[in-house]
Amino acid sequence: MVRALEHILSSMSLETDSMAVSYLQLYLESVQDLLAPEKTNIPIVEDSKTGEVSLPGAAIVEIKDLEHVFQLLQIGETNRHAANTKMNTESSRSHAILIIHLQRSLKIKEENTVSIPSDAEHTLPGDLPLVLKSKLLIVDLAGSERIDKSGSEGHMIEEAKFINLSLSSLGKCINALAENSSHIPTRDSKLTRMLRDSFGGTARTSLVVTIGPSARHYSETSSTVLFGKRAMKIVNTIRLKEEVDYETLYKKVEDEVDHLTSEMERQQKLRQREKMQLEKRLKESEAFLHDLKMTSTMQIENLEKEKHQFEYAIKRLMQELEEKEGQNNVLSEKIVHLETSLNEKKQQQLESFSTTQILSETTKAHEKKVGELLRQLEEEKSRSASMKGHFNVLEQQLSDAQSSAQFQENTARELKRDLSKVTEIFTNQVHSLEGRISQLMSEKELMYKELKSAQANVQDEARRRQSLEAEVVRLKRSKTDNCAEESKTLCGMVRSGSGLGSEAFMSKSGNFKETLASQRGTISKIFEEVGLPNVLALLKSEELEVQIHAVKVVANLAAEDINQEKIVEEGGLDALLSLLETSENTTIHRATAGAIANLAMNVSNQALIMNKGGAQLLANIASKTDDPQTMRMVAGAIANLCGNEKWHAMLKQDGGIKALLGMFQTGHTDVIAQIARGLANFAKCESRVISQGHKKGRSLLIEDGVLSWIMANSTMFPPSTRRHIELAFCHLAQNVENSRDIIITGGIKELLRISRESSRDDARTLAKKALNSNPAFLKEIQ
Repeated sequence: MVRALEHILSSMSLETDSMAVSYLQLYLESVQDLLAPEKTNIPIVEDSKTGEVSLPGAAIVEIKDLEHVFQLLQIGETNRHAANTKMNTESSRSHAILIIHLQRSLKIKEENTVSIPSDAEHTLPGDLPLVLKSKLLIVDLAGSERIDKSGSEGHMIEEAKFINLSLSSLGKCINALAENSSHIPTRDSKLTRMLRDSFGGTARTSLVVTIGPSARHYSETSSTVLFGKRAMKIVNTIRLKEEVDYETLYKKVEDEVDHLTSEMERQQKLRQREKMQLEKRLKESEAFLHDLKMTSTMQIENLEKEKHQFEYAIKRLMQELEEKEGQNNVLSEKIVHLETSLNEKKQQQLESFSTTQILSETTKAHEKKVGELLRQLEEEKSRSASMKGHFNVLEQQLSDAQSSAQFQENTARELKRDLSKVTEIFTNQVHSLEGRISQLMSEKELMYKELKSAQANVQDEARRRQSLEAEVVRLKRSKTDNCAEESKTLCGMVRSGSGLGSEAFMSKSGNFKETLASQRGTISKIFEEVGLPNVLALLKSEELEVQIHAVKVVANLAAEDINQEKIVEEGGLDALLSLLETSENTTIHRATAGAIANLAMNVSNQALIMNKGGAQLLANIASKTDDPQTMRMVAGAIANLCGNEKWHAMLKQDGGIKALLGMFQTGHTDVIAQIARGLANFAKCESRVISQGHKKGRSLLIEDGVLSWIMANSTMFPPSTRRHIELAFCHLAQNVENSRDIIITGGIKELLRISRESSRDDARTLAKKALNSNPAFLKEIQ
């Protein structure tokens, strides 16, 4: 998966190519999304025209870079179902399907734009963008499983049924294709429906099958080789999938329409703004012209009034001047008359002294009066001169006012001419804008008509698809019962196993998880080429992935009894315990706990694990992690340690029993099954020791609250788990020292129920024995 995605990313062009992935699993014949675990039972839809298979509702994630790929695969593998069997410590319980969606644009218009012509006749097919689409499926098929070899039990049997059912359907389809049968039973399983194109379809297909050299598994190897041989006879017809990218075309046309609409609105707003500005300027010019006229009129009126006032003042001054000149003439005549009189009087001076004296006084008086008259005459002359100067100034101001009024009238006429020109230009622009707007509106209507027709086609396709989906759902319901009846006949009940499980790592290949023979081949290859000491040395590597791979190899080695002694002698147990204590990685915790669980199946190894503090480390991991698969491994390891009565006290002291009870909160069925198995092992061994007389006293399980826990949750256990709980309870009831606690918690009713209704004979026998042999129980019943 990683190499395929890396190769695609290296050859992609960011301008024309795009890639997205979906990661799914087929678990119990239900399609589930590994990238979005909340999405379960995803429907499978087939297009009746093209035959293309799609999964609506599955998460499709756009790929950014290789680091993003690693993150998505890690998420998917974390959510995938896996379990620990005798054949494989990490047995896949589901088929994983990685779907890679590729898309490449073949033809794009220049500058990545689509021009919308105004004339529909100019639209040529060559202008349509084309897109190449491809879908790559990388499928990790879970291996077919034989219950007697894998040791599956409980819920794992149901998982094996559906795995074998889907693989059997795939084999039927390949047989039918190889024999050129007219009917290919692709609808017998969801796996064959999803992979229909991969066998006999339109895709290139590669199939990898895995076999082992062991003679023990000759039948599986032979059937696998025959399966691959039949698959080689199938011929697929490769078809290039080239489509018109109507979605891109529609988006580009819509963007162009939006662009033209916004441009038209912008032009309209611009023209409206210019119109408003011109109207504002026109109003301002008209207001200014009106104010100018009013001001000019007022100035002219004021000048006329001043002119009239000046003319009236001039007339009045002229009259005063004429009056003064008349007075001056009169005074001149008087002066002449006085001078004549004076001369006559001078001639008469000789006649009389008295007359002379009189004349002298009269002459002085007349001279004084003449001086005053002369002075007044000078003053009147100066006043007349000043009035003439003022009159000249007024005449000059009047001429200036008349010239100013003439200039303002000329300015007003020029402003009127400019205003008429601006109005004419504005009117022409408005007419041209209206014509352009009408043209754009017609183009917009044409484009909207084309878009509406395209939308109508899309809606018709959607309606047809919905009708097909409804038909597929109906057919699917009709087939469900048949598939369920066929699956019930595949497998029966088998003996118990450990039931431990872990999640798969992201670097799993698409190979089948086949048989124990392939693992033994791998183990021998490790011993011959690498050596166990070198493998154990890798547990201390600084690289996380190296540590994870090394832990998984050790776990696989520990599944075989012949390898456990070598692992312990080479210090493998110490390395595993150290790694469990120091590492913070969930995958390492899960794989390490699985390896310790395998080692704990050996009695001698149990002593080493307990003495080195292994139970306490497992209890610490149980309290820290919230991963159900890790808890499943830890619970399985503690359950194996519970099978040895020598270490019961230390196991209780290290918190092993409380760790088991604490993991019940996960609610995970497989975890609860391991808890029940551990409690049953503990109670059985303890009961045996007490019955032999080697131990006395109240049960250690009761001291840690196991009895109260059993009674509080007795109705919540599934049937497979309830059998272990019933055995644990019945073994506790064999100890007389536990009678008081059982009676207080209401255990008598539970014993009576087990003795009558339990599905296991040994549980019913133990319950009856406890009720009949214990006096306290008999008294309580009576």
